[in-house]
Amino acid sequence: MKSLLDIFDEITQIPHCSFKTKKLQKYIKKFAKKNGFKSQIDKTKNILCYKNGRDIALQSHYDMVCMGDAPKIEIIKTKETLTAKNSSLGADNGIGVALMLYFMQTEDNFEALFTNDEEVGLIGVNNLELKLKAKKLINLDSEDEGAIFVGCAGGIEMKAFKKIKRKDLKKDSKFYKVEVTGMKGGHSGFDIDKNIESSIKVLANFLVNKNLKIIEMSGGEKMNSIPKEAMAIIASKKTLENIENIKITPLKKNYTSYIQNFKQTLRFLNSFKQGMRSYNSEFLIPKDSINLAIFKSNSQIEIDFFARSLSDLGLKNLKKETSTLLKLQDFQIKYITEFSAWQPEISNFAKDVKKISETIFKDSNFKAVHAGLEGGVLKNKFPQLQIISIGPNIHYPHSIREYCELKSVKKVTKLLKKILRKEK
Repeated sequence: MKSLLDIFDEITQIPHCSFKTKKLQKYIKKFAKKNGFKSQIDKTKNILCYKNGRDIALQSHYDMVCMGDAPKIEIIKTKETLTAKNSSLGADNGIGVALMLYFMQTEDNFEALFTNDEEVGLIGVNNLELKLKAKKLINLDSEDEGAIFVGCAGGIEMKAFKKIKRKDLKKDSKFYKVEVTGMKGGHSGFDIDKNIESSIKVLANFLVNKNLKIIEMSGGEKMNSIPKEAMAIIASKKTLENIENIKITPLKKNYTSYIQNFKQTLRFLNSFKQGMRSYNSEFLIPKDSINLAIFKSNSQIEIDFFARSLSDLGLKNLKKETSTLLKLQDFQIKYITEFSAWQPEISNFAKDVKKISETIFKDSNFKAVHAGLEGGVLKNKFPQLQIISIGPNIHYPHSIREYCELKSVKKVTKLLKKILRKEK
């Protein structure tokens, strides 16, 4: 029998960035078959495994956000934590996947739903074709031990774009690469209220009032990550020097044109209210937020946004407000993915889990989260489900600082074992 950490270690050595999960699909199906579980897979590569009893379901997504050197992951283990060398760890949601596989070795009374491409807009669960028979479901994608999550924010991904007009440069220009360095990054849901600076905003603030010509500019890494890096190629008649978090490198290459009227875009970026917009005092989390996630200037200017809200009305207002601002800047808008909020619901199942949780954790409370868990989509698809979400302490997911606490993983494993044994 493999230990939980051995399984997680094997998972980290299998590339499974979003959209590139085929190898981990094969691993999960092989592991399930070895332990007597049948498997079904649908068109979007969600996997449903079951053996005997199917009254309770465990659910995790098996793609990860790859940052830094990932999918090459070198685990660093101490007595207290797991982290990775210069990459995201993939504990989000690899620990959940490992828990499900681990219990396949000892329990047979649950069905296991592995959803695909959650990190890029809940693609798998939104297109789920597999049928659950369970009446109770535990999502294992939370990152706060002892907390029993009973609701989450809805979200919408928006893309703004407009064509670029270029103008010829004068021959006496000096060229520089301007880079923003030293930003922390983080998850645009869990970390949006932590005053983490956006690299795109920092760069726009530096450039906006200077007499420069912008040749190109880009920033951000993932739709659901707070931008960590940004850069611009600029032309200037004056010599520029490095300042805090801004690295300036002279370039020998000559450029012949720059983006016309880019000042207007810089003013928009500089004035855009990034981050948390309002706060929910009941659950002590952000109510509404928006992340200006990615900026590009190739043949056209493209800006990606991720708005979140604990209510569908709040999401509708963020969508309308942001769209209005963008239209004033002559941007066209495309709505990529939209999913409803999971309205908090304290079910009988949630109450039962809380009683068990209180025997393991000093503090065990019902919470909601300002991030997109799959519970809301699953509740819409399977109204009979009583859904909760639990998980161990995982810090700074979606960044190279990601780490999880080993004691916390052990406690959550114990909690899940007690729940499964009770449900027999």
